Amino acid sequence: MFIRAVEHKNKKNRRKYRTYKLVDSVRTERGPRQITVLNLGADFDLPKEDWKQLANCIEEIVTEQQNIFEYPRKISALADGYAKRIIQKQSTVITEEKKRSPDYATVDLSSLNNEKPRTAGTEHVVFETLKLLKIDKKLVDLGLKLSDRAAIIGVICGRMIVPGSERATHYWLQNISALGELIDFDFSMVTLDRFYKASDHLLKHKEEIEAHLRKVETDIFKLEEKIILYDLTNTFFEGTGKFNPKAKYGRSKEKRNDCPLVTLGLVLDMQGFPKRSRIFDGNVSESSTLETMIKGLSNQENPGQSLFKPTIVMDAGIATEKNIQWLKEHHYRYIVVSRKKKTAIPDRVKMVPVKKDEKTKEVLVKAGFVYNQESDEMELYCHSIDKEKKEESIKSQFQQRFEAELLKADKALNLKYGTKRYDKVIEKIGRLKEKFKRVSHLYTITIHKDAEAKNASKITWLRKNAIKSTGVYCLRTYQQNLDEKEVWDIYTMLTDIEDAFRCMKSELGLRPNYHQIERRCDGHIFITLVAYHIMQTIRTRLREKGVHFCWETVRTRLSSHMRVSTILKREDGRAIHIRKSTRPELEQKEIYAALGLPKTIGKTQKAII
Repeated sequence: MFIRAVEHKNKKNRRKYRTYKLVDSVRTERGPRQITVLNLGADFDLPKEDWKQLANCIEEIVTEQQNIFEYPRKISALADGYAKRIIQKQSTVITEEKKRSPDYATVDLSSLNNEKPRTAGTEHVVFETLKLLKIDKKLVDLGLKLSDRAAIIGVICGRMIVPGSERATHYWLQNISALGELIDFDFSMVTLDRFYKASDHLLKHKEEIEAHLRKVETDIFKLEEKIILYDLTNTFFEGTGKFNPKAKYGRSKEKRNDCPLVTLGLVLDMQGFPKRSRIFDGNVSESSTLETMIKGLSNQENPGQSLFKPTIVMDAGIATEKNIQWLKEHHYRYIVVSRKKKTAIPDRVKMVPVKKDEKTKEVLVKAGFVYNQESDEMELYCHSIDKEKKEESIKSQFQQRFEAELLKADKALNLKYGTKRYDKVIEKIGRLKEKFKRVSHLYTITIHKDAEAKNASKITWLRKNAIKSTGVYCLRTYQQNLDEKEVWDIYTMLTDIEDAFRCMKSELGLRPNYHQIERRCDGHIFITLVAYHIMQTIRTRLREKGVHFCWETVRTRLSSHMRVSTILKREDGRAIHIRKSTRPELEQKEIYAALGLPKTIGKTQKAII
């Protein structure tokens, strides 16, 4: 093989330019002939003195010859890419009909090699689900180019399988994953910049994509949008966030109060599918976001198919009197957690079991209704044994830590460099009481003063007889046609939205956010949301078949299903290249069967060179 430069002339401007071709000399019945193996294009810029090395290296790879010389890294990398294109170009697909016919060849078994293993199992499940949700068709309808569509599919799949930065996803798609083979696209030709712009394209069409997913998911699963769950979470930045006006310091739910935050508001239906999302400032008040989010759920074009008048379920942080009044005025039904702390159940309340232990039949949660005439609401008082134990355990831990700090302060009075001055000791105890305000009011603390030295001589404390934790909480609802268990069951659906946030943060890489500008930060979050739609679809379909795996378990079990190339030398010296998927294991077959997917991934391809 050798490389040839061919001169051309542009017919429009008469300018001359060159293209480069990889040429091979072959023997035919009419004598030796030269054939073009691969067109290297017009932007081939390797110095001419390296052409022969590159041609030799390519020939050695495709014909399975042993290396005589060690080639420079640049030459080897180029040769590997060109060899891959040659094999792909000369490959033929082995159909099911051909597989049933024997295809014998005499080969040298000692020449057998396996190369280019690429993960394919999880990619297969994610991409097929993406097609089920018609995301690929929606991207076409939005007028996006093929390379942009491929980059978008790549970053969504990357977020689900190996959450990381765009740079990490770019490397994964080019060197580790077989996704390119599944979607018939060569990711080695895509620049890193196109992956960054993928989030820009998605964010530009956010409303259309969310509406599309909502409609498709409703059609697939026959979703009933009678109950709507609403909550917020926040995620932190690695950096100053000075280029993002939404990045504000606030109370981080991951205890990262040292980092700027952005807040994600999410509306879910009772099956756990997102309906609408919005990104707010990091320091936004939870209670101020409800009206904005619920208003956006109304279908202005088709009011008959609107989500209008579902039951809204919220936690105490959003359930302010102002928000509840707004829900009443707009005739929304609601179930919310009361913001007022309830420590006891009124005597007149008749409590009934709403949750029992499946094995022991022990009552775990009891509940009873009380009608509140002032607010014209039904209040459901709930008593949970687990909540009572949890509250008591938390209080006990805080008490132990508080007493340990008091003992430390007392011992410091007798140390050489310890805090001894009476006024400083008072300040120190004040700071401790503020730090442990959950339990400090349960103690009587006395600081004894040394009359001569103006120092504190001793610190003593006495624990008061505190009221034991009750495990009582109260739910408020405007509905009077539901019984105690129905209201409590609907309230517990809030755990679904908490699970959604947990999945986004831990399994789908929502945090931390390394982007600095607003649109890229918002795009990062929206990619995670689209990935969550796909993940929830997979989990729901698995649950329908009795498979209750979390997403981490699914992708771990599928991670060993690969595509691999096998190369063998024939008796005549030519090399057989076969590209196919490994045989799936039993657990992988079970997942594919539950999802209704073929157990064979991709095409089987063969080339003889």
